[in-house]
Amino acid sequence: MVLPWNEFHALADSLKQKEIDFIIEPYIRFEGLVGEQATMFFYDPDGNALEFKAFKDRNQLFAK
Repeated sequence: MVLPWNEFHALADSLKQKEIDFIIEPYIRFEGLVGEQATMFFYDPDGNALEFKAFKDRNQLFAK
């Protein structure tokens, strides 16, 4: 799921407060580069791995 930048960070903070076990903790990939994004992975209650991310510039969603 791709979220707006601020919503991603609000969700990440909320999940941390609820002590959700992350597969990959929230972090910034490609910081300062094309495609800069925040990303995190965790499991839903049925054990499915979910990825949430946000792009600093949403127009770079498919940038290389």
